[in-house]
Amino acid sequence: MRDVLRHHLFWPVAALVALLVANTVARPGFLAITVRDGHLFGAPIDILRTTAPLLLVALGMTLVIATRGIDLSVGAVVAVSGAVALSQLAAAPDPAAPGTVLRAIGLALVLCLVLGVWNGFLVSVLGIQPIIATLILMTAGRGVAMLITGGMITTVTSAPFKVLGSGFWLGLPAAAVLAFGVFAAVAYVVRRTALGMLLEATGINPAASRLSGVRSRTLTWTVYAASGLFAGLAGLLISADTMAADANNAGLFIELDAILAVVIGGTALSGGKFNLSGTLVGALVIATLERTVTVLGISPLVTPLFMALVVIAVTLLQSPRMRERFTAVRRRTGTGAQRPAARPDSTEVTAG
Repeated sequence: MRDVLRHHLFWPVAALVALLVANTVARPGFLAITVRDGHLFGAPIDILRTTAPLLLVALGMTLVIATRGIDLSVGAVVAVSGAVALSQLAAAPDPAAPGTVLRAIGLALVLCLVLGVWNGFLVSVLGIQPIIATLILMTAGRGVAMLITGGMITTVTSAPFKVLGSGFWLGLPAAAVLAFGVFAAVAYVVRRTALGMLLEATGINPAASRLSGVRSRTLTWTVYAASGLFAGLAGLLISADTMAADANNAGLFIELDAILAVVIGGTALSGGKFNLSGTLVGALVIATLERTVTVLGISPLVTPLFMALVVIAVTLLQSPRMRERFTAVRRRTGTGAQRPAARPDSTEVTAG
């Protein structure tokens, strides 16, 4: 039992289960899933769809944090991605043409990859602190998105593009299939090859890893590029869901949710060891928490406070220092209960 309690996924999974139970109590049919026209519908399916963009952003954030970095620009990259894709579709004669849709998606992803490479260049080559380097793009990125959209909310009608946000593949939300597929592929590569170990070595001690032959600069550059690419893909999912590009609000504060998902999953912001499975659970916790607020009828005015309390509770429960204090309290309590029983035993031994 102690090994289960000490597992890094125990408290995040417990929080997720508690949220699902609370939703089920408030709405008994919350976990019900129905099939219509071969597609799955229900609150759990909606949670998977909502989790998809956050999971992609959190995936890139986990890899960046593993190298002792941070990426505050992912929200702006999300906005740029949607702005590029929707602007391309709006300017095309036929927005629904497959070639037009693929070109819009390709341009958006390539630009987001370039933005990620830019962050990596500032951090790994110029040696700028990650929080400062990504803060530059965080502030400038939305300005770039505003320039692309002309300061307006760009809307367009394109059925093939809309599938990414609200369509279905194999009966499941296309966004969830895409996001979880990317997550599985990255997790496989990271854990089945030496890449994961090299990332951890870079995060634990960049100087020592460099001296031992690890190309820490290249790895750092790569993870920032991947973070930009995943954020761009998340931006496509968000813009496809609403079929609108809002440079001001698209991806707003998603970088904070991504960092929370990583922390809830047990990855330390100090770098080194990371947990992709924990990031997945953390993203599910945040998405379910947002759904819980609606189901329980909590006022929007106190929604941020409610979410903050849940996140604080989860992080405190999985904190090593808090665990040590809880263990010390239990030991003191247990020792105190055993002391009266120990005296007769000691007396008998002395008398004998």
